[in-house]
Amino acid sequence: MSGVSRRRLLAATASAGALGALSACSSRDWSVGSGAAAARPPKAKPIGDGSTADTGAQPRQPKAERLKPGERPPQFVVFSWDGAGELSNKLFSRFRKIAADHGASMTFFLSGIYTLPESKKNLYHPPQHPVGASAIGYLSDRHIHSTLQQIRAAWLEGHEIGTHFNGHFCGPDGVRRWSPSEWRSEIEQAKTFVKEWRTNTGFTDLEPLPFDYDKELTGGRTPCLEGQSNLLPTAAALGWKYDASSPGGLQMWPSKVQGGKLWDFPLQSIPFPGHSFQVLSMDYNLMANQSHANPLGDRTQYDAWRAQARDSYLAGFRRAYESNRAPFFIGNHFERWNGGIYMDAVEEALSRMAGHDEVRMVSFRQLVHWLEAQDPAVLRKLRTLTPGQSPLGGWAEFLGAAGAGGTAGSTGSASPSSGAAAS
Repeated sequence: MSGVSRRRLLAATASAGALGALSACSSRDWSVGSGAAAARPPKAKPIGDGSTADTGAQPRQPKAERLKPGERPPQFVVFSWDGAGELSNKLFSRFRKIAADHGASMTFFLSGIYTLPESKKNLYHPPQHPVGASAIGYLSDRHIHSTLQQIRAAWLEGHEIGTHFNGHFCGPDGVRRWSPSEWRSEIEQAKTFVKEWRTNTGFTDLEPLPFDYDKELTGGRTPCLEGQSNLLPTAAALGWKYDASSPGGLQMWPSKVQGGKLWDFPLQSIPFPGHSFQVLSMDYNLMANQSHANPLGDRTQYDAWRAQARDSYLAGFRRAYESNRAPFFIGNHFERWNGGIYMDAVEEALSRMAGHDEVRMVSFRQLVHWLEAQDPAVLRKLRTLTPGQSPLGGWAEFLGAAGAGGTAGSTGSASPSSGAAAS
């Protein structure tokens, strides 16, 4: 199945015209991954049919420490992936290797039906759609097999396995119409497919996924960044820690929603080189502007578009790194749109970001742990800094022993977004 058919539901969601700590050390010192996969976890306790197993605490997780008075925050960068399946293009394994090379952790949002064979699609009952319906189709059995291997290895390397739910229904008849109870059904089904892949696939040559998904799943991203308002009550009731479905957030320190129960980690509006407007920090939105959402655009522009995408990510990174140090969120898909230029762009951008001091490439789950280890007064102070705004007097004065009082800061040349569309 082509990437176009699997993600055709994205085609109408963005309009090109409208888009407008720890220690002061290198990212490798905060490493949660190394070159090779972790060893088999000890004392695995099978769950259910043996598709998953409780192996204890996840390996290679950094310790979250509270900032010292006057200490400059690290620059967090979260690379996340929607869908997270391993197809013939082997992009999942490619970015696991890239992450290991740079000591990075990532968040992989797994679509539950990517573990469900098409022959068993009658097991999926999507809200407000026929039984077995899916806007992204189903993976072949061999790609399900490969995806399960990647998910297992990724978790053992320290990456997070979140959820991208199931059928990826967008637009006027999509997830934006779902009620909180329908979101609960979608989530429970997504978890069930992951927890019962052995029964559904019949595979006998794979080890179990080394985690209890009921415990490990603490956040997700909705299809096309739609339907968040009715998802949030359900996510909070399920004890999730965050949601990453907001479109068009600013590069500011995150806050909580749903009565302080969930961290809101939005895709962010970042500079778009060559334009006066900004773009969301996601590959689809770059494509929407560059080739009008056509994944097979003008080949003569590929080199220029690749450089522009890379430079957009780097501009967003620099704006935060050199000013308010707000966590930087980048979302992508394992797709080869426009000849794979967005995969190349994110790889090059990641490599350049990793070369800076005090950069922490973490998963959303790890970022939550760090945020919740901080003094709430310090976080409130950090949230007063707008995009491109540096603390007046420097970090030592801004986050000094005086705590939450003081002047916010000085504004740099960057400005908040003039608008962005969801993907």
